[in-house]
Amino acid sequence: MKNNLQPELEKIGIIAGGGRMPFLVARGIRDANGRPVIAALDGYASQRLPGECIADEDFAWVGLTRIGQWIKHFRRHGVTQVVMIGYVHKREMYHRWRLLKYIPDLRTALIWYCKVRRDKRDNSVLLATAEELAKEGITLVSDTLYAQQHVAAAGVLTRRQPSSSVAADMEFGWKIAKASAELDIGQAIAVKERDIIAVEAVEGTDAMIQRAGSLCKSGGWTMIKVARPNQDMRFDVPTIGPATVKNLVAAGCACLVVQADKTMIADMPQTLELADKLGLVIVGHNGK
Repeated sequence: MKNNLQPELEKIGIIAGGGRMPFLVARGIRDANGRPVIAALDGYASQRLPGECIADEDFAWVGLTRIGQWIKHFRRHGVTQVVMIGYVHKREMYHRWRLLKYIPDLRTALIWYCKVRRDKRDNSVLLATAEELAKEGITLVSDTLYAQQHVAAAGVLTRRQPSSSVAADMEFGWKIAKASAELDIGQAIAVKERDIIAVEAVEGTDAMIQRAGSLCKSGGWTMIKVARPNQDMRFDVPTIGPATVKNLVAAGCACLVVQADKTMIADMPQTLELADKLGLVIVGHNGK
């Protein structure tokens, strides 16, 4: 870990979940002459993440349902801008021992039981969280601010092109996937021969991929992953990476369609190279 502290660097906070993107955002902050201050969600963020901080005191493990801890850590360091990045499995919130595993602090309890009591959809919870941070002078900023190079472009991103049947499934499923996202059901669907095989819900994308593979053992299906209408780029931006590619290929998927300019591709060169190696087509759809 680096010890050559540079007090003049602007401190930028990261609320870090699982996956590669917290690492990439931390490096993006440093590349922009900033100093990452990380509140890592215990049980989700990588144990290697402390190495992305310039100083030990810039890193803290925090509870998923302990928003007061997040705020305390950021205020201690004078952080006024924060990026929320990385995955959290919402299905864990319905674990039979959830009340013991996720004991909320007062701030979180007030959000959960007062602000979102009648609407616990992801977007509602995240908006309420952003409002709580704002009360303390902490502004949630776009995921892409320090990771623009990881945003998917429009067009076929791999060397392999989609077949005519896959292209037809892509266009057939696009509007259905957008409708599912608009209703906040899920942001991904699986399609084959203009038939819907699976729709993502609370189980998450990886579990939906496995389910689609078990239901369509002949393979050759297409997954479409979209952003919400008017996607708030401050949180819950659709993200794929090498693990997604491996899971899709193992489940017999032929093509992955993501929304251009609204999807993050972690380790993009490696992800696309792996897709080419394994024969998976990846397309950035322009959203029209």
